[in-house]
Amino acid sequence: MKTTAGMILVTLICSSLLLGDQPGSPSSATDKPQATYPVGVARVDITPEYPIRLTGYGGRRNESDGILQRLWAKALAIGSDETGPAVLVTVENCGVPANVTEEVAKRLGKKARIPRERFVVCSSHIHTGPCLFGTLPTMFGEPYPPDHKERIDRYTREITDHIERVALAALADRRPAHLAWAQGRVEFAVNRRAIQDNKYAGFGVNPAGPVDHAMPMLRVTDTNGKLRAILVNYACHCTTFGPETNKLSGDWAGFAQEYVERDHPGAVCLVSIGCGADANPHPRVGIDPDPLKVAKQHGQAIAAEVNRLLKGSLRPISSLPICRLERINLPFDRIPTRQEWEKLAKDPRHDVAYHAQHQIAKLDRGESLPTELSYPVQTWAFGNELAMVFMAGEVVVDYSLTLKKKFDPDRLWVTGYANDVPCYIPSRRILAEGGYEAEGAMIYYDQPTRLKPEVENLILDTVRRQMPAGFAAGETK
Repeated sequence: MKTTAGMILVTLICSSLLLGDQPGSPSSATDKPQATYPVGVARVDITPEYPIRLTGYGGRRNESDGILQRLWAKALAIGSDETGPAVLVTVENCGVPANVTEEVAKRLGKKARIPRERFVVCSSHIHTGPCLFGTLPTMFGEPYPPDHKERIDRYTREITDHIERVALAALADRRPAHLAWAQGRVEFAVNRRAIQDNKYAGFGVNPAGPVDHAMPMLRVTDTNGKLRAILVNYACHCTTFGPETNKLSGDWAGFAQEYVERDHPGAVCLVSIGCGADANPHPRVGIDPDPLKVAKQHGQAIAAEVNRLLKGSLRPISSLPICRLERINLPFDRIPTRQEWEKLAKDPRHDVAYHAQHQIAKLDRGESLPTELSYPVQTWAFGNELAMVFMAGEVVVDYSLTLKKKFDPDRLWVTGYANDVPCYIPSRRILAEGGYEAEGAMIYYDQPTRLKPEVENLILDTVRRQMPAGFAAGETK
């Protein structure tokens, strides 16, 4: 049923799945026998063995010329068939679009009876990964050559199969395990929005700008204490490499996984990205002449913090997750008229002109340009010990920092680039300042215009509706 902007379109709420010990404080939990759950881990190599256009930089238009680092999809499956497992998949790509995520969700629903709210796909937002149909469709300011498009479509089909395969493999791998988590800190992310006179002035290094340096970590061990998997999250673009790099690579997130797995043979490391849409790694390309060296340094910083946390006291998780998913409508600002599109189609900036030509072609086909963006918000709450928030798109840091004021930051884990990457998700502040994250990037995502300022409250209110009682700031376990 059609609703007004911001109203919920779909609400999927799964029942509470509480097993084992009842949750207690971190100190008291360590005195109890740790809860045991079926947990499966898997990984699948998703590296294409053929040249393919890489996405993330519009000026890089030749197909890839080699492999610097292999790419992976990895999965965690938590819970039994009786209680209903939850499956999290991380994918090394700039952005897995909704058309891929929803197709895999449909397959898992049929083959493994996984409810949609119990499945999430998290992209690492690398800028050295293959193009996918449905993500950044107008990135390059010109049509793909037919042979490039053929390989992009081929890889999109393959990645869909890979994500299904790794999810099913994790489900098949389930065996008794313990879950625990901790929160660390890594500091190579820096705000990239150069501001002058309270207005956006372009990309740069803004040490005074907001950033989230938290690094939450989930640990999976078997019943003998052997490490099986690590999931970490950090709010920073994977843009250590610039457009001059045309080889496949996982950037800092890929090296972080590589180093953690090197330090802990037999374990699988998964990396998701937080609200890092306005944060870049520092240093990076353009600042350091050797981005490969720097990508490895950033990866090592993550791995070192993982190793530090593993040596300390982690908080056991004694409940399986309550999972919720809602789709809301985010309203776009005023859509340009056809006459305005026709003027933009003659703009000397080829990317602006190409985007306008795309909109005119839609109108010529009798299509209506969207006035709203369908947007998924998802949460997994492990008792009252940990709440994970998953938001689609390139989410700016204001959302994470605001959520950590509304809810207990010591029990909160916030992920962006989840389930879909339809565009940047700016805050009210950034929309007021303008610039790339507010509006400039919309031409590469083939969106008709910028979002309205009220989207921030719509998203935050949706998270609030999903969050269980007891997570509000100032409330204790």
